[in-house]
Amino acid sequence: MATKVYIVYYSMYGHVGRLAEEIKKGAASVEGVEATLWQVPETLPDDVLGKLGAPPKSDVPVITPNELSEADGLIFGFPTRFGMMAAQFKAFMDATGGLWRTQQLAGKPAGIFYSTGSQGGGQETTPLTAITQLAHHGMIFVPIGYTFGAGMFEMEKVKGGSPYGAGTFAGDGSRQPSELELEQAFHQGKHIAGVAKKLKGTA
Repeated sequence: MATKVYIVYYSMYGHVGRLAEEIKKGAASVEGVEATLWQVPETLPDDVLGKLGAPPKSDVPVITPNELSEADGLIFGFPTRFGMMAAQFKAFMDATGGLWRTQQLAGKPAGIFYSTGSQGGGQETTPLTAITQLAHHGMIFVPIGYTFGAGMFEMEKVKGGSPYGAGTFAGDGSRQPSELELEQAFHQGKHIAGVAKKLKGTA
């Protein structure tokens, strides 16, 4: 039976969505793993999104909180807002109270990826503050550590991400994830899918 890995994200301008696509490819590259992309619900009205210059949402299906329990592994992605996860994703996590009461997510491996506007904009504080969501659900946080190898020590190119997970810089919105950032995202998907598969195999 396939190991199900859900990549669940919120993306306003598409940067997190691009990382999510690459993470899915990485997860799906592990034999016996079925990777699925999901978006969380938008909380802002269309007119506000229009004023913010946000592009139309992709056709990735919107997930409900209860569907999280179907996954064997979870990878959560979101942009930062003042060093923490965006309110849209927090609102989604706030709606998982039923899963928390019954501890349906306890023991599931979970990772985090993210996008910030600048190099000092929260590449570490965003995942660090998001770990509380995983802890209260009893999930197992799976960081990438330094398993990405030499790419973690790149100093000549601007590169998002950290030992906590894959990341990118959006800048003024025009910058898109670099090749190195996408490679790191692929690696994260593959790494966490491998962990989820091992855990399911020993369950």
